Amino acid sequence: MQLNADFSQRVAVHAARLPWTPSPIAGVDRRMLDRIGGEIARATTIVRYAPASRFSAHIHDGGEEFLVLDGVFSDEHGDYPAGSYIRNPPTSRHTPGSGPGCTIFVKLWQFAPKDRTRVCIDTSALAFPPEPERPGVEVIPLFRDDHEDVRLERWANGAKIVLPAPGGIELLVLDGDFSEGGETFETQSWLRLPPGSTVHATAGSQGARVWVKAGHLAAPRTAPAAA
Repeated sequence: MQLNADFSQRVAVHAARLPWTPSPIAGVDRRMLDRIGGEIARATTIVRYAPASRFSAHIHDGGEEFLVLDGVFSDEHGDYPAGSYIRNPPTSRHTPGSGPGCTIFVKLWQFAPKDRTRVCIDTSALAFPPEPERPGVEVIPLFRDDHEDVRLERWANGAKIVLPAPGGIELLVLDGDFSEGGETFETQSWLRLPPGSTVHATAGSQGARVWVKAGHLAAPRTAPAAA
């Protein structure tokens, strides 16, 4: 499968308007944002776990990055409530599921092959410090290396946002809304801009809380099966 696989193009997906499609595991449904490959794929997806649903144990050869949007996600390493940001690096193994049910935003096969850094951050317990050089913007850093910069940003009501993206950028709206390119982006709306772009956005009347990843599209990773 190839879905939004041309990284040189602007892509906007308003995922909350999409139907849920079933995965091979009963009780686990998906809204696909981009994908290159079959069940082994470079993929960006919103995944919904029904209560008491669970995957079998598996290894993430290409790594897994996810943010819990609602509910509680669990594996043998712990329970992760809404706001949890997790990076399970290449070669990591787990048995994921959810007791009460949950929704997560997940990215697969997008790690540097030698990355072995595990990250686990409960962002719900953190304050948003203001960004001194960007009025109306507060930022929680999540992860940064030579390949990418991942963070949460909170934009005040009506804030004018300018984000240069020499290595490309993705944004997912967690709550609130913003306008960009003549479109309104609301909860679960996802925007991907190619390298060399600049985000010009305006936060809505309630402001916006946004997951941001930048820099990683200059040399996007793909799963071997998609090569």
